[in-house]
Amino acid sequence: MNYTPRNVFDLGAFVGDLTVEEDASSDEISLEGLEQELQECKNDDVVANILSKGITLRDHTKGVENNLRQVELDSIQAEIGSISSDIKILQEKSMDMGLKLKNRKVAESKLAKFVEDIIVPPRMVDIIVDGEVNEEYLRTLEILSKKLKFVEVDPLVNGSKALKDVQPELEKLRQKAVSKVFEFIVQKLHALRKPKTNIQILQQSVLLKYKYVISFLMEHGKEIYTEVRGAYIDTMNKVLSAHFRAYIQALEKLQLDIATYSDLIGVETRSSGLFSRPREPLKNRSAVFALGERINILKEIDQPALIPHIAEASSQKYPYEVLFRSLHKLLMDTATSEYLFCDDFFGEESIFYEIFTGPLAVVDEHFNSILPNCYDAIGLMLMIRIIHHHQLIMSRRRIPCLDSYLDKVNISLWPRFKMVFDLHLSSLRNANVKTLWEDDVHPHYVMRRYAEFTASLIHLNVEYGDGQLELNLKWLRMAVDDLLIKLAKTFPKPKLQIVFLINNYDMTISVLKEAGPEGGKIQMHFEELLKSNTALFVEELLLEHFSDLIKFVKTRASEDPNSSSEKPITVAEVETIVKDFASRWKAAIELMHKDVITSFSNFLCGMEILRAALTQLLLYYTRLSDCIKRIVGGSVLNKDLVSISSIMYEIRKYSRTF
Repeated sequence: MNYTPRNVFDLGAFVGDLTVEEDASSDEISLEGLEQELQECKNDDVVANILSKGITLRDHTKGVENNLRQVELDSIQAEIGSISSDIKILQEKSMDMGLKLKNRKVAESKLAKFVEDIIVPPRMVDIIVDGEVNEEYLRTLEILSKKLKFVEVDPLVNGSKALKDVQPELEKLRQKAVSKVFEFIVQKLHALRKPKTNIQILQQSVLLKYKYVISFLMEHGKEIYTEVRGAYIDTMNKVLSAHFRAYIQALEKLQLDIATYSDLIGVETRSSGLFSRPREPLKNRSAVFALGERINILKEIDQPALIPHIAEASSQKYPYEVLFRSLHKLLMDTATSEYLFCDDFFGEESIFYEIFTGPLAVVDEHFNSILPNCYDAIGLMLMIRIIHHHQLIMSRRRIPCLDSYLDKVNISLWPRFKMVFDLHLSSLRNANVKTLWEDDVHPHYVMRRYAEFTASLIHLNVEYGDGQLELNLKWLRMAVDDLLIKLAKTFPKPKLQIVFLINNYDMTISVLKEAGPEGGKIQMHFEELLKSNTALFVEELLLEHFSDLIKFVKTRASEDPNSSSEKPITVAEVETIVKDFASRWKAAIELMHKDVITSFSNFLCGMEILRAALTQLLLYYTRLSDCIKRIVGGSVLNKDLVSISSIMYEIRKYSRTF
């Protein structure tokens, strides 16, 4: 009976078949003793146990290796976790230390600032007490102001022991600084009172450099600031009032009187009494109604104000609107400068209005003395336009300080203008025709006044389109129409009446055209009147020389000579007319020419009227010729008829004279 062990170690099964060949070429590798080692391994319990489980030794080795790696990895992870925990602890400690450091720095910064804000350096004390008020002094004032604000505002400071030591010293410095800058500012304000001081230069180059002084007083010396404010207001009020009073007195010496209460359109020019006042030079009196060069003041609206002593030295005189513009130009410039200075220096616009109560009162007093005695309607309208331009200038400057004053002046000018205008209107409505009438068909001086006055106001209203002024001018035109008709009726002959009207209408149109293309409805009105009266004159002129011809043409020429009327036209009836015309038509035209030349002031107007008369004469004669052709036996008159071409040649001959 053969015995077989239960567990037989089969090395071949473990390592496979091995073929061992001796490498004849290798002297280094030796397999000696290998069988003995394998035999020992065969009998090893651990190996036997592994093999009994059906696992190869190689797989078992790999498993062991993996287990070793896992153990090693777990060990490393545990070690890393320990290190991470240590790092976190270090981070927390670092953050804690950083926060403490930050807090210490903040505390140190606040403490340093506290010490800096509350401490009073000896140098600052020396400057405040003994220093001269200059730029360094101003910088020191700013530092003192910050310290004063610090101890007043910060609640932590009030409980500090340091404040008890420093506060008395700060108060002493405050009082000293307030006292010193008050004396300094008052001294500068006194300089404003000195004669011939250029106030604007002193304000800009001196006072504005020290405007922080005012801010310091406002914050740390209220009572003293009020005193300084009051002193400045009082000083400037008096200084500017005196300046404007002196300027107005100098301007008054330059005034040229233009019009008085009796210088009205409808008032006759001849002196009415032995002791009547002497009349002004004609050059000045023409400005009562004509605008002329006075319009230039609106083109010079922003020119510098007049310098009175220069104008006086050259013996120049000016209409009041020139002085008015100059005064208000100075007022605007002064007010603008003062308004901006008060806003910059004091930070208070209200100070300006307190200062300018005086200067405006001086200007008001002067203006209120001038206005009631002003009868110059053209000047008043110019002043209204000047104020309008001044309002625009102040608006462009964005300076509102004179708005109410300029509105007040404008409001006072319009009623005065209306009153003076109504005086002119009344002078036409209530004019004495007997005293105004002159035995002269040339343009009347009243009508020339009216034309110049109307043209002036129309010109001054072009850019404004004031409806009320246009209505007033319409009333004035109606009044002068009525007066002119009354004056015309004073002439004994209708022809002279018409000539008088034509001359006045033509002159009025010429004046309106000279003033510009703005004559409008008024100019059109007089052009219609001129046209209708020209037609009337042509008829009067032709009737004077060719009455029989015109009478026949108007009454008989349109009849049919062959009709069965009670009194048909015969050759004998027209023969006298034809022969009379043929004998004197050229002489009559020459007389008409001379009549026109002497009757009409405007040569061109006269020639137009003559041409119209000759054209009308040609029409009358043409109708007569046509009528004769229709009369039985009318051909016998052909030898006496003047050819139409001859008449036209004569018309052209007179047409060439103009």
